[in-house]
Amino acid sequence: MKSWKVLIIDGQGGGIGKQLTQIIKEAFPSLRIHAVGTNAVATQAMLKAGADDGSTGENAVIVGCRKADIIIGPLGIVIADSLMGEITPKMVIAIGQSNAVRILIPVNQCDNRIAGIDNYSLSFLMRSCIDQIRQIINNQD
Repeated sequence: MKSWKVLIIDGQGGGIGKQLTQIIKEAFPSLRIHAVGTNAVATQAMLKAGADDGSTGENAVIVGCRKADIIIGPLGIVIADSLMGEITPKMVIAIGQSNAVRILIPVNQCDNRIAGIDNYSLSFLMRSCIDQIRQIINNQD
């Protein structure tokens, strides 16, 4: 059975990353979660939520993307200068070029909107993320 490595990337206060970490650990306790915050506050929030380990900053994103099987975060992680300027072009390139499967949470914030997506509750989006992980794992094992 494959040992899955999940990279959760978040910024600002780490609220989405914290919730993702909690629900993923509840649903899939054996998954290894590496939390990368674009700042120390975000990293700390995810670690407190149960991430196996964590790191902070641009280089942590770049290195983490090389090792991940699944990358999860808000939509802004693939848009340079989003999350109030915390996402750098180098981070976007690393995420985009990673061989990992990317699960992006379509949060309509920070001047990024997704056509066709209503303003779903965060709990709905989190459940959808869990469904996506389950589908990836079941199709790959």
